[in-house]
Amino acid sequence: MAQQARAIKTRRAILESAATVFAERGYERTTIGEILVRAGVTKGALYFHFASKEDLALGVLDAQMLDEPLTPQSIKLQELADQAFLLAHRLQRDPLVRASVALALDSGATGVDRAAPFKAWIDQVSEILTVAKARGEILVHVDVSDTAELFSGAYAGIQTMSQILRDRNDLTHRVSVLLRYLLPSICTPALLTSLDMTEGRARQLAEEYDASLRRREEF
Repeated sequence: MAQQARAIKTRRAILESAATVFAERGYERTTIGEILVRAGVTKGALYFHFASKEDLALGVLDAQMLDEPLTPQSIKLQELADQAFLLAHRLQRDPLVRASVALALDSGATGVDRAAPFKAWIDQVSEILTVAKARGEILVHVDVSDTAELFSGAYAGIQTMSQILRDRNDLTHRVSVLLRYLLPSICTPALLTSLDMTEGRARQLAEEYDASLRRREEF
């Protein structure tokens, strides 16, 4: 068990180091040697976890996705709001997640599937919306695919604007605004008042998420 914990920490250290170097030098100019020096690991340790620089980049890109499922909610659309709030929190606090977003926007990262995190996010939103529609939470005219792409694109835009204007310090507020304007256009009126799209909900989720991380580290 201790060996497994060390392996997880080593993998995380390599990813964080790769993300830092990618952010400083750009993907194309980064070398494996630079990542090794920054991470303080052997070449064997790095290649145990990642087969190539491209594989490392994909690992950094994957950091945007939650590594554990959200708590199921009685109203499926609440899970969409919760997912949006948690990503905002991770973008504010986790350097690896911020680096993942930066890499996804790095036009010089040729040979890397930078579309993967966008597709994964759209797929997750689509899955939530599909279940929500089956439960009658969404208005009958709403197109799930179009809505998933709209929501994902809008989120990408507001987080980028928040980064440029306020170093993401106001991102939770911007996400709350996005939810309060978008969800009423798709949610059935009877359920709308039951959705919590407030910054208070965001703080609660952030505290629970951070506590979960601390428990994993102690374990």
